[in-house]
Amino acid sequence: MKRKKIGFFGGSFDPVHLGHINLAVRILEKKRVDQIFFCPANVSPTKRSAPPIAAGNHRMNILQLALEDVPGCDPYDGEISRPAPSYTIDTIKELKGEVHLIVAEDTAYGFNEWKDIELLLEMAPPIVGVRHGFDRKKLNCLSPKIKLKVEEGLLEIPAMDISSTEIRDRLKKRLYCGHLLQGKVLDYIHQNTIYYP
Repeated sequence: MKRKKIGFFGGSFDPVHLGHINLAVRILEKKRVDQIFFCPANVSPTKRSAPPIAAGNHRMNILQLALEDVPGCDPYDGEISRPAPSYTIDTIKELKGEVHLIVAEDTAYGFNEWKDIELLLEMAPPIVGVRHGFDRKKLNCLSPKIKLKVEEGLLEIPAMDISSTEIRDRLKKRLYCGHLLQGKVLDYIHQNTIYYP
C-alpha cells in the first residue's frame, strides 16, 4: 500500500485567507502531497510580542468553514490545544507517515530562528511556494545546510499577494474583503465581531 504523504501547513491563520488556500491547492495539484493539515499556532515563538487577535477556537472554526469544500485540506488542532508557544518540531514529532513542511518563501527566510530547524527539515523536508521570478540570492541569509534543504523544496506557484494583517486592517475600516476571504468566513467574522474595534 502506498504511504500517504502529508503536508503540514502551520501559521497564525488570523484569519486564514484565499492566499493560504491557493498555496495548498497548487501543491496538491502538483502531487507533492496527498493531504494538507492546516495547523493554527497557539502563539508562534517569533510572534510572542504580537499574539493572534482571534482566540484559538475562532481560528479553528474559521479554518473548518474555509476548508470544508477544499478537497485534500483539513484543519488540525495539535497546537491550539497545547500551551504557548507553539514549536513546529513538537507537532511534526506527533504526526505519522511521510510529512512535508509547507511554507511560503517569506517564512523560509526566517528559518535560522526556528527551534531545531535542521532536525525539523530532516524529519519534514520543506515545500516552499515561491513566486515567478524568485531570486535565489535571497536565500543567502540562511545557513548552508538549511539553504540546501530549502532549495531542494522550491516550488513555483502563481502567487496571490494577500496578508492577514491587511485583512484585519480592512475589516477594522469596514472595507470590502470578499476578494480576500470566502463569504462564509466573512459571515462568521461579522457574526462573532472578530477584528472589529
